[in-house]
Amino acid sequence: MNRLPPRASSRARPPGAPLVWTFDGSFARCLEDMEDTLRRAIVQVGDVSRVVVAVDLSLPALNACVRAGERIQPLWNDFLERVGTRYGLPAAPRVRYLKTPGPLAAFVIGYRS
Repeated sequence: MNRLPPRASSRARPPGAPLVWTFDGSFARCLEDMEDTLRRAIVQVGDVSRVVVAVDLSLPALNACVRAGERIQPLWNDFLERVGTRYGLPAAPRVRYLKTPGPLAAFVIGYRS
């Protein structure tokens, strides 16, 4: 009986799996980094049939930014406006406000080829 050797499991991201980044630090810097990441991700995924962008914001981390004296508005509204209109996305980013501590923001890009 001929047996094939077992296949090595791949730890690489499967095709079409969401791209995920986390950001911490000042709120303004996180927004700048997320927008830069979006520009790079658009190039990375290329021509796709569907794309969705989501942002998870940690409310405890955001509260720490506010207590440190950082401005949240109008930076947040400006960011959502730019991302929703400038990059040809079919819809504005989905935003979830998490009550759990963690990085200030998680940026997720899901796509289908």
